[in-house]
Amino acid sequence: MKIPAKGLSRDAVMQALEDYGQQDLPWREGGTFAYVYEGGRDVEDVVKTAYMRYLTENALDPTVYPSLLRFENDIVAMAINHLRGDAECVGNFTSGGTESCLLAVKAARDYARSERGIAEPEIILPVTAHACFQKAAHYFDMKMRLVEVDPATWKVRPEDMAAAINENTILMVGSACQYAHGVIDPIPELGALALERNLLLHVDGCIGGFVLPYFRRLGASVTDFDFAVPGVTSMSMDFHKYGYAAKGASVVLYRSKELRRHQIFTAATWTGYSVINPTIQSTKSGGPLAACWAVLNYLGDEGYMRFAERKLHATRIIADALRAHPDVELLAEPESCLIAFTSDQFSIFPIVDAMRRRGWFVQPQLGYMGSKENIHLSIDQSTIDVVDRFLPDLNASIAEAKGVNEEVIPAPMKAMLGALDASLFTPETYQQLMAAAGTSDGLPEGTTAINSMLNAMKPEVAQKVMTEFFNDLYVPSGG
Repeated sequence: MKIPAKGLSRDAVMQALEDYGQQDLPWREGGTFAYVYEGGRDVEDVVKTAYMRYLTENALDPTVYPSLLRFENDIVAMAINHLRGDAECVGNFTSGGTESCLLAVKAARDYARSERGIAEPEIILPVTAHACFQKAAHYFDMKMRLVEVDPATWKVRPEDMAAAINENTILMVGSACQYAHGVIDPIPELGALALERNLLLHVDGCIGGFVLPYFRRLGASVTDFDFAVPGVTSMSMDFHKYGYAAKGASVVLYRSKELRRHQIFTAATWTGYSVINPTIQSTKSGGPLAACWAVLNYLGDEGYMRFAERKLHATRIIADALRAHPDVELLAEPESCLIAFTSDQFSIFPIVDAMRRRGWFVQPQLGYMGSKENIHLSIDQSTIDVVDRFLPDLNASIAEAKGVNEEVIPAPMKAMLGALDASLFTPETYQQLMAAAGTSDGLPEGTTAINSMLNAMKPEVAQKVMTEFFNDLYVPSGG
């Protein structure tokens, strides 16, 4: 494909965009239980208008666009207040939770090298910590130590974290809440351990940090997880999730400028303009900043409290229904608005496709690192408006999956998949597997077969399969 020799009309371009989007998830109808967070048409209008107003402004240089600096400082101040930080806390606006977490790890690494002389710093992660921390360790060439969690609660045990500490440890990570099961790690105990062992502690509040303070105010039991906990030295929190800002909008926060200083990259040893990057991005649109500032001021505390009440109510309704269902079970008691459920009677993966046929997207999670395969639901404020339609369809999909009454993949094939060796895996092996799953060309019609196959593999083999899949998926049009 080449750039068109002659441009299309505006109407033709807009129509093409609409046509291409026909197969996307219908998120405005409340049917999406991951990836999208919907605040209503009025919120969407405010966000888009603010975004477009500052689309072209460049946050690279705050001396040229002081409005963007004002937006960022306002947003960070609101985040610090929301997470009970004090006047010493600082932070920056980022493109999303992954960038926030990468920056926290980078700052911890450089702080340890500068202040403690640790040449090969290591981080300690519960297996439930978001994969972006493993990405950080990979990108920054750091060793990570993965710690198993309590299989009854899915929370990391402080004594297991303590056992993983050595002379190179610089950073521990806890989640509030962790994505997979929706529970909060014992942050007060981790904070005490961090103080005792002179370590930094990052709390990942990307998906829970914004909503949990509201749930606490609504009377829910919420473990302390923020800067009110001694020992917490940095935090991440997304606004493009339950803050309803445009993607991408997140913050990384530090207890002091002393630590945040190690986040900043500055370069004067070249012939061009002065480069000072507080975050990973250099050039970045002012749109996400303006949109985030706008929605925080538009909804205000009262609006977010109203949304939180709706989310909490919807979460309790769905959790109660799943808890009472004879064929499925909750993996954990939800402490936020995230739910994970599974079954010991049959494969849960067909539920995903059955729900998709009924107009819903629910998210499969594979049975790795001690967790059983399950289905994840991120509950939104709009869920309360569709829960009366959602639950009957979910019940029908569960019955449909149960009615299959057979293994999705035969036992001999499952054994073969489980025996695959990552060190011997080749692109040819991948092609054979995809042909067996019926997904050898592009996006699959359904996900049951491929999820069942991945679930039978060792995680390190599944990683190779998924890498090959995406390597094949992103190919130039017409190539």
